[in-house]
Amino acid sequence: MTNALLQNGASAVRVFSRDESKQFALRNRIQDARLEFQLGDVRDIDSIRYALREIDYVFHAAALKHVPPSEDNPMEYVKTNVNGSHFLLQSLANSRVKSAVFLSTDKAVYPVNAMGMSKALMEKLVRSTSYYGSVRSCITRYGNVIGSRGSVIPYFIEAIKTDIPVKVTNWSMTRFVMSLQESIDLVLHAMAEGQCGELFVRKAPSARLDTILEAVEKLLGKKATMLDITGVRPGEKIHETLLNSEERTYASESVAYFKVPSIAIQNGKETAKTRALEEFRSDTARILSADELVATLMENAEIRALL
Repeated sequence: MTNALLQNGASAVRVFSRDESKQFALRNRIQDARLEFQLGDVRDIDSIRYALREIDYVFHAAALKHVPPSEDNPMEYVKTNVNGSHFLLQSLANSRVKSAVFLSTDKAVYPVNAMGMSKALMEKLVRSTSYYGSVRSCITRYGNVIGSRGSVIPYFIEAIKTDIPVKVTNWSMTRFVMSLQESIDLVLHAMAEGQCGELFVRKAPSARLDTILEAVEKLLGKKATMLDITGVRPGEKIHETLLNSEERTYASESVAYFKVPSIAIQNGKETAKTRALEEFRSDTARILSADELVATLMENAEIRALL
């Protein structure tokens, strides 16, 4: 995202996070005088307010994101994902910021784990009317980003390359997949088009877990030496949902995106759709074949670097 903003002509990009190691690595990787760094935490409203000085656009990606730890440490997810978002929304109201995009996840739809519940509450904060003002705050919601931290694909690659057992939860599991560029495009689209409380979803394809493993084996030209079928972990779903039926009933759509209006606009609005539409689910979306997934993975620089 940082590279995309710099390439699109941003006069300055300020990275605000509590991870000094990642900031150090990014500073060394991207040599650009327009790149600024500030250490801080979304749990600290004073550091947020300081980070927002002379900023026009905000992209809120700070979150605790992994499902298994959220089941053991739910309050930590509330402190970061809910309280941190609340502090940011409060700070935005007293800033010169024009637009803010909050990044969410498919796990916020019908949430069954603490991480998803905390992100669902974050969405409710942004979509409520409590913080409305001059700042246009909207939401993007998406599934797995190929090559991102926590993605199963880098794990499969490393396990097969080093001949360690590949842990698999459930072969029937399906997950939405997006390239890093597609996720950036979604965020930039929301920044340009979004109004207060709106939700944007990309029409992403999905893949079965067994197809993902087959695609990785094809990329490496090597089979997994051993499989360890662990079963579904606490808080996991077999299939994910990007839009529930009620949201899809109100949503407008383009070739690539769904847009769900704010709660304020939905309130009392009649819809021409006389019944709830089908959810946008990972098991009923377009499911990629192994060859299609191989082609998608090869377009991803992060994946190519791991091969």
